[in-house]
Amino acid sequence: MGRYRIRVATGAALFAGSHDRVQLWLVGARGETELELQLFPARGQVLILRHQFKTLRATRRAPSSSRCDGASDTPRRCPEEGTREAVFGGLVNGGSTKEEEFEHDIPEDLGPLQFVKLRKHHSLVDNAWFCDHITVQGPVAFEEATFPCYRWVQADSVLCLPEGTACLAGNNALDVFQKHREKELKERRQIYCWATWKEGLPLTIAAGCEDDLPANMRFHEEKRLDFEWTLKEVMLETLLKRVYTLLSSWNCLEDFDHIFWGQKSTLAEKVCQHWQDDELFGYQFLNGANPMLLRRCTSLPSRLVLPSGMEELRVQLEKELQNSSLFEADFILLDGIPANVIQGEKQYLAAPLVMLKMDTSGKLLPMAIQIQPPSPSSPTPPLFLPSDPPLAWLLAKSWVRNSDFQLHQLQYHLLNTHLLAEVIAVATMRCLPGLHPVFKLLIPHIRYTMEINTRARTQLISDGGIFDKAVSTGGGGHVHLLRRALAQLTYCSLCPPNDLADRGLLGTPGALYACDALRLWEITARYVEGIIHLFYCGDDVVRGDPELQVWCREITEVGLCQAQNRGFPISFQSQNQLCHFLTMCVFTCTAQHGAINQGQAGLQMVITWHLGRRQPDMVPLGHHKEKYFSDPKAKSVLNQFQTDLENLEREITARNEQLDLPYEYLKPSFIENSITI
Repeated sequence: MGRYRIRVATGAALFAGSHDRVQLWLVGARGETELELQLFPARGQVLILRHQFKTLRATRRAPSSSRCDGASDTPRRCPEEGTREAVFGGLVNGGSTKEEEFEHDIPEDLGPLQFVKLRKHHSLVDNAWFCDHITVQGPVAFEEATFPCYRWVQADSVLCLPEGTACLAGNNALDVFQKHREKELKERRQIYCWATWKEGLPLTIAAGCEDDLPANMRFHEEKRLDFEWTLKEVMLETLLKRVYTLLSSWNCLEDFDHIFWGQKSTLAEKVCQHWQDDELFGYQFLNGANPMLLRRCTSLPSRLVLPSGMEELRVQLEKELQNSSLFEADFILLDGIPANVIQGEKQYLAAPLVMLKMDTSGKLLPMAIQIQPPSPSSPTPPLFLPSDPPLAWLLAKSWVRNSDFQLHQLQYHLLNTHLLAEVIAVATMRCLPGLHPVFKLLIPHIRYTMEINTRARTQLISDGGIFDKAVSTGGGGHVHLLRRALAQLTYCSLCPPNDLADRGLLGTPGALYACDALRLWEITARYVEGIIHLFYCGDDVVRGDPELQVWCREITEVGLCQAQNRGFPISFQSQNQLCHFLTMCVFTCTAQHGAINQGQAGLQMVITWHLGRRQPDMVPLGHHKEKYFSDPKAKSVLNQFQTDLENLEREITARNEQLDLPYEYLKPSFIENSITI
């Protein structure tokens, strides 16, 4: 006989509790025993744990602040003879996880615990239960065992939770953990299936709408309510502004202020005041919503055909080129993309080239703008210069900003972060079991990604969606653009050390995105390396991990549609190669998305504000509450990651205090732990 202490944690989300009967088995190396839980709401959500052992002694120990509506601390006598029930907490609204503790004697010697199994029966209404985790402290000889769950427990199926110590696949077919891994992956491959949204684009999760998604990939209730209600508010604001503009005419540029009300930020206020200035125009290429297009020139672009009479401009360009202070932003990807028709009116797209110089004070200033590349009908397209009439120069810059919006939203935001993260997420769920250390590393960084992308495909970029109704690349042009962008998407372009070196931006004065991205990459790489080196003691272990190698091929060959010719790996041959790839995965799902997404709040209007705003249930980078790793060494690595991020936060805060225009998109506390919006 041994005394066991069991703690059951219910999630903090709305409706995380349930009223249904749940069976629970403790499975050890030498035996197993069955318990029973009765879940029911009481003035909200309260869970009842009923231990059906005549010899069972149950005590309840929980802080008074975690109880629901004055639930008694004293276990209550059940009607059935020889049984006891104890109340343990769920939540009526969001908050902290509710956990209850029980002690009881079990006559059998279970041995070291290996699994906890759960089976929830449903009554008239199938009321799912969100279980965070279960911990069991066995007799004195055994350490506490943790069984991570962080999933919805559905009706009439057995959910098997292995002890949470991460481990790689073994070669022993009789190993109970190996059998569990194989069964888990078989079930997951049936649940998480690939689908083709549009030919020639990355594959997606097979879901026609958010209701088709697996339950564990759905928004929690607080997130769903906030997303849907805020979207309604945004659409109402858009309607009100539309009505307002119909009732008054615009006679000058200052009349744009008439619609600059509602949701905005300090940055948006500054942009409103200085949007016509060349200095802000150049600054945005370094540190704006899309810092991914600018590159230092090593020669004059071939498309830059100077009209006659511009010899002085050529001299200036060549002088800046010799001084390594000449930069370009080329929007050639937009050339030939069909433009939308909105309410019967043909829209237009430009494919500009912007030439910029960095002056001695570190300001990036435009020198010339070519709106379209040379063509047979216009072999020498006109150039716009800062010396042109003010409105002509402003119009040229406005075309550039319009083009930048298209590439920012579709290439660098949707494709390079959202769709890539979804490929990583689906491949992870299909190929890596819950015990795998890479699964435990990545799972916090794919939270909500499948649902936000599914909503984008049904509301934003769908036929008749927001892009078709309001954006010049809508109506099919956006799909053409995405295909072109995918053909140019390389592995190196997703890794800041490689990308910034390729674009010649390393060490560029005033390049705050570049500076912060490199620091975050280094910190993320140390975190990844710390985890990986705990489980892979050499390159041969990496090469010999079949689950890992399948995951790699699933991403490159399946999800990214044969991307190996663009530098993506189809296998991992070393620890360094694996760590680099995983750093890219985590960085893309967190910091890179933060840099690209948050700028929408300051530089665009209400729809993109909704997409770029800080979320009320936001989880900052590295601060997820889920404890997938039970190994103290792995927890220590995560703690160091958090410390490194806090140190960087202080550095960025101190730097920003010295700047007229602070750069905060890559401030760690502003970066979400996954792509959720």
